[in-house]
Amino acid sequence: MKTNKTQDFNKGVETLLENIGNDYATWTNNRDDERTQNFRDGLKLNKGRKFTKVIEKNRVWGFIANDDGLHKGIPHKKGDVFKAAGWSAPAKWARGNIFLTNNDWFTWTGPNYL
Repeated sequence: MKTNKTQDFNKGVETLLENIGNDYATWTNNRDDERTQNFRDGLKLNKGRKFTKVIEKNRVWGFIANDDGLHKGIPHKKGDVFKAAGWSAPAKWARGNIFLTNNDWFTWTGPNYL
């Protein structure tokens, strides 16, 4: 059962990264496929103990909760996505979740403000 949850989490993260790239392509009106591909290639993950950091080249796009837990006293679920409060810490409130089917809670620049 744990393997399925891990696979679901990994698939959710892959989908998020794909959708971030799609939003960037829409923003650029698909004018430059090479620029869009460079953007997609610049998206990296850095898995930590509690959160997975999504990095776009040299900036933090946001953080994804690896498991259910508490962050700054507020409960969150596995897959919740947070804005970056800085290079190494997520902001207080979740903005969305990787398991949601809608994409209106983020753009290519990061999770939306509340």
